[in-house]
Amino acid sequence: MRYLAGTDSVHTTAAICDYLDDRATADDEVAVVSIAPPDDPAAERDSQEALNVAPVRLTAIGSVETHLREGEPAAELLAAAGESDADEIVIGAHGGSPKATADVGSTARAVLANAARPVVVVPVPDL
Repeated sequence: MRYLAGTDSVHTTAAICDYLDDRATADDEVAVVSIAPPDDPAAERDSQEALNVAPVRLTAIGSVETHLREGEPAAELLAAAGESDADEIVIGAHGGSPKATADVGSTARAVLANAARPVVVVPVPDL
């Protein structure tokens, strides 16, 4: 199985890893993608930190790759899912920032509305 995990924070990555821990196996592949706006060093740093969590947490998975991209998050996640031929997209319900709400965020809504493959939305714990 091929999973595409979309993240924007260490908290979102941790929630996605918790979900994958119960499902993914040594035969599976996980591509973890984080999208940072261009010319925003703080966002790029946060995205890179979010990506660093996955290989450490998903050591039992056959293959874990991380990718930092720029652009509009939903569009980039959908493009990455197509490029990797993902069987399933896994995203957080909302951003992992302290200002995030319990509601499904705009990126998750856009991915759900436009994905041509299954999408799993995992809850991100309140900080």
